[in-house]
Amino acid sequence: MADIELLLEETDERMGNAVEAMTRDFGGFRTGKASPALVEGLMVDYYGTQTRLRDIAGITTPEPRLLVIQPWDQSAIRGIEKAIQASELGISPVSDGRIIRLPIPELSEERRKDFVKLVHKRAEEARIEVRNFRRDANEETKKAQKASKITEDDQKDLLKDVQELTDDYVKQINELMDEKETELMQV
Repeated sequence: MADIELLLEETDERMGNAVEAMTRDFGGFRTGKASPALVEGLMVDYYGTQTRLRDIAGITTPEPRLLVIQPWDQSAIRGIEKAIQASELGISPVSDGRIIRLPIPELSEERRKDFVKLVHKRAEEARIEVRNFRRDANEETKKAQKASKITEDDQKDLLKDVQELTDDYVKQINELMDEKETELMQV
């Protein structure tokens, strides 16, 4: 019976991690406000190695519509500028040789709709992850019942619990998606 509780805890944790990852990704979809999450995950060519921007520079928001990136090593500025230009941000970096400024422009209606599509796509990926974890847990439950580790009643209860977990996480994903969509569409 302890294995079963562990299985439920593991499934809960894995589903929670999928939702957390989606929420972090949502931070990268800009809403016209400056947020370090927009750029901190960008991969920069730093001495021949792909490195996250947040690992080689400080990222601040001194104004609501401005990001300032200050690399700890000035030789990284060129690589950071290239990574920003190659990204899908649609923002042109302004550099003075020491720091990079990213003025965040107003989003057009079309660009907002594009971001909403990306949010929906990412939410669907998270729902698929959650359903895959449900499938894995259900398979483990069925194996345990076949191996006579649990009774048929325990199996039914566990399958029901896993489905409830899945429903809760899918509902949470949908709510987060709706919130982000509302935030993106506000002018």
